[in-house]
Amino acid sequence: MATNTTSPTVPAWTGMVPVDDTALAVTDTSGPGIPVVYLNGQFATQGYWRHVIAELGTGWRHITYDERARGRKSKRSADYSFEAVVRDVDAVLAAREVDRVLVVGWSYGAFVAAHWAGRNPDRALGAVLVEGAQPHDWLDQSMEQRIRRTFRRLNLFMPLLRPTGLTPRMTAAQMADCNIELGRLARRRELGPVLDTITVPTRYVVASGTSLGSKGDEQERIRASLDGVVAGNPNIEISAKVASNHDTILKKDAPTVAEAVCQVAAHHDRAER
Repeated sequence: MATNTTSPTVPAWTGMVPVDDTALAVTDTSGPGIPVVYLNGQFATQGYWRHVIAELGTGWRHITYDERARGRKSKRSADYSFEAVVRDVDAVLAAREVDRVLVVGWSYGAFVAAHWAGRNPDRALGAVLVEGAQPHDWLDQSMEQRIRRTFRRLNLFMPLLRPTGLTPRMTAAQMADCNIELGRLARRRELGPVLDTITVPTRYVVASGTSLGSKGDEQERIRASLDGVVAGNPNIEISAKVASNHDTILKKDAPTVAEAVCQVAAHHDRAER
């Protein structure tokens, strides 16, 4: 897959980018195409994007990184808030001397991509939102308690997995706080205005079925909120709904996610001519 938009080729680079009180492990593959920055799921790592990157190929400039305390190398921080995560996008792009970029986010990363694209209309070439940034009031008191119980149970296994990079170097309480904050950000009154401000071409890729921690038809009820999003903003479309579930979409439907990236890039190319 290719795009006509080009950027100066730079040497491939892997290293640490300092930001605030921490440092993030970043990979920049270089490439002659437009820069694409990939924003991870809440506790995921940059490795989750390898299938999508392979589908797109070497003609793009792929920038991935591990968020604070994620992966094997990114450092701990005193601040794991959503606003810190949005700041980290700017820190990574500044370190790699990238001004304009196409943002691609999965799950939690889709929220980050939507906020960043809405706040930076002159810098965002477009956005692809994979299984996230769907406005729905799913957080209530009982859900908050359920989240805290879930992470307390997971805490029994997390110390064994941390050396592998598969589990964040965060406490169970910190992880629960991040998930609860996301529930607040997902509320219609919070996320709806963010999506309304997006002026760049944006495509959703939506899965089917459940996600880790969801029950019954919860996930499908959340996805149904996108009908109103698309109706309210002509810049936003649903590119595809695929058979894989929330947790496997980047692996099993990497070609569909890559195609959505190409659609956004092609829209940008036409607008630039």
